[in-house]
Amino acid sequence: MHFEILVEDVSGKRALDILVPKLIGDNHTFKVHPYKGVGRIPKNLGGKADANKRILFDQLPRLLRGYGNTFANYPAGYPAAVILICDLDDKCLNAFHGELVAILDACNPRPTTRFCIAIEEGEAWFLGDISALKKAYPKANDTILKRYVNDSICGTWEYLADAVFPGGSQALLAEGWQKVGAEKSAWSEKISPHMDVENNASPSFCYFRENIRNLARENV
Repeated sequence: MHFEILVEDVSGKRALDILVPKLIGDNHTFKVHPYKGVGRIPKNLGGKADANKRILFDQLPRLLRGYGNTFANYPAGYPAAVILICDLDDKCLNAFHGELVAILDACNPRPTTRFCIAIEEGEAWFLGDISALKKAYPKANDTILKRYVNDSICGTWEYLADAVFPGGSQALLAEGWQKVGAEKSAWSEKISPHMDVENNASPSFCYFRENIRNLARENV
């Protein structure tokens, strides 16, 4: 099976390029497409978005319609699916998931699609594997890590920064958003290789793992 994976930023791509092969093995293919943030789900699902503006939700109706048409023309025996991975942030999970499903339901043909939402943010998946995190950052603050509740709404990237970045999230923010983005990419590159995908305490990571694996098993 082939997977087209949509993520909201480059740091997400760097993590998934490492993690996805651990999940699906060598019998399947994938490509991760990073965007420059998520933006907002458009009210007019049939409208045209500027393809040059790589904002994920702005493009999502067009992307899913396009994948639906493309997948329908693939030869028999070559199944494909879209996996959308994004942060929940401060949204209501049920309402947000419903909005995403509405975009998919408006497609004809409808591509096989799974929506995998990191709760609260993608860094929750790193905090779900403290052993991997400690291998990447041996001096990480154990007191902070022990207080973390998996998939809690707590300002997740800031929480991780408080544990691993000298001076914590406030020091990182003081260096500007470009530095924050660079540090997030560094976390992806350093922590992901150590992660045990079979043992992760983040429920949203496990949901992603089981969704992509179930599709892969169904289409061996």
